[in-house]
Amino acid sequence: MKSKGKILVKIRRNKQENIQEPLEKSQYRQEVLKKIEQLEKEGKFDVDAEDDPPTIVLTPENVDYLRKKMTSKLKRIFANEVGERFLDNLLKNNKLIIKEVRGIENLNKISTGAMVTCNHFNPFDCFTVEKVFRMSGKIEEKRLYKVIREGNYTNFPGLYGFFFRNCDTLPLSSNKRTMVQFMRAVDTLLQKGDFILIYPEQSMWWNYRKPKPLKHGAFKMAVRNNVPVIPIFITMEDSDKIDGEGFPIQEYTVNIAEPIYPDENLSQRENTEMMLNKNFEVWKEIYENFYGIPLEYTTESDKENVNV
Repeated sequence: MKSKGKILVKIRRNKQENIQEPLEKSQYRQEVLKKIEQLEKEGKFDVDAEDDPPTIVLTPENVDYLRKKMTSKLKRIFANEVGERFLDNLLKNNKLIIKEVRGIENLNKISTGAMVTCNHFNPFDCFTVEKVFRMSGKIEEKRLYKVIREGNYTNFPGLYGFFFRNCDTLPLSSNKRTMVQFMRAVDTLLQKGDFILIYPEQSMWWNYRKPKPLKHGAFKMAVRNNVPVIPIFITMEDSDKIDGEGFPIQEYTVNIAEPIYPDENLSQRENTEMMLNKNFEVWKEIYENFYGIPLEYTTESDKENVNV
């Protein structure tokens, strides 16, 4: 995939950034990496490699998806202001490094609503997409909503929990009545012209560089609303900075591919499959071009079909 546009993002550096004591690698993080290796061997790509907080069921009365209540609107405004400062500090302190953005024109060309897909490998990858969304100028006319897991909304502690509940998020739920509200909200937002970020891999594997098999939900929602999918695949390289767990902080290259549109000549089911397969092929091409290696898994069954 060739990108016409290329934007370099310059990150401010601290003067003392090169003075770092070597750290022993975190035992916890090493165990996470071993679990990721095992999950890949077993083909369990949709299983999270880290333990999440216990999930509390999200019921309809405990979520205001469209922010109709005044309290919800005020919390959203405050949370997004705090979130923007938090993001700026991540970039300033090199805890999040965006080295390059490719294909930003593929965001700019969209005038309708859209589903935005991205690979999921770090809690900060949503901040990366948010930063690129702001860089594109779309923040002036649209909002970027983020689909999140149920437990992140109902039971995540601290500042991140506050962000999860108030920064334009759309929590999933194990409650059927809540999911009816979720789907109505998705339809409303897409028809309004907003963007919705979703992770179709359905799992987060820390610093995992390969694209994982995709689930159908994002593509069904796009087809039902006759809007495109914008595939984003973030590639990474080790920086010369070490995080608090003894591992190199990654430098991200954000690859924004051309939007994938539904085909009016196909059925909803056929469109869903077509868009999913195209999204995966685009991610695969970006991966192979960037890293210079073929996409291969340790799972035996993946050789026949990596999409599920």
